[in-house]
Amino acid sequence: MSIKEKQSVELLLKEETVKENEIVLFNDEVNTFDHVINTLIYACDHMPEQAEQCALLVHYKGKCTVKTGSYDDLEPRCSKLLQAGLSAEIV
Repeated sequence: MSIKEKQSVELLLKEETVKENEIVLFNDEVNTFDHVINTLIYACDHMPEQAEQCALLVHYKGKCTVKTGSYDDLEPRCSKLLQAGLSAEIV
């Protein structure tokens, strides 16, 4: 095994261990589709179509990952969702 191949293998192993956090949005019986969609656009920078798809997934599946990234990026976004009355958590 050459030095270049060994370095490539080590780099790939390091990349696989990087774990991104996720904001998971949960279904509730209180909020309207419009409220959920508008909040996702505001808090998570979703496009309207993406926010609508997430709202539908939450409604039919019970939950949906709405944003992935570093904890520092997700924490204020999740706080905005919670302040808007949505049920969400960072996992």
